[in-house]
Amino acid sequence: MSQATLGDDEELFGEAATEMRADVESSLADAWGALPDADDVWETDADNVLGVLNGLNSALEVGDAEAHLRDAKKWFTMGQRADAFDDADDLKAEIADLEAAIADLSRASEQVGDLTSTIPALRGTLEDAGLADDAADDDADEAEE
Repeated sequence: MSQATLGDDEELFGEAATEMRADVESSLADAWGALPDADDVWETDADNVLGVLNGLNSALEVGDAEAHLRDAKKWFTMGQRADAFDDADDLKAEIADLEAAIADLSRASEQVGDLTSTIPALRGTLEDAGLADDAADDDADEAEE
């Protein structure tokens, strides 16, 4: 193999490594961009608790963030195995941060989902208890008469 070919191969590998890093960074940016906005999670215009919970559950959806994260991890893994990155600690840290954010959103969504199914049942229980109290009060009023 000639020196020119080896030089060309190094140059091509360098270009590929740069493109691979750009792909990882682009996928990470797309993933962060797909996450909900903080205001969407914090603010509400619902009239009752169930409306708040349903709105919050919708706001906690990660959308395409998981798919973009998968793409970033795929290209990052390929680049690491090819030893294409001079310094990939920043990419590794950002991937970990993004995974943590998605996990936090998923956990919060599960908790809100649990509350969304619990609150109506709790309301029914309290309404039934209120009806029982009203009936007991009516019985007590009748007994006094």
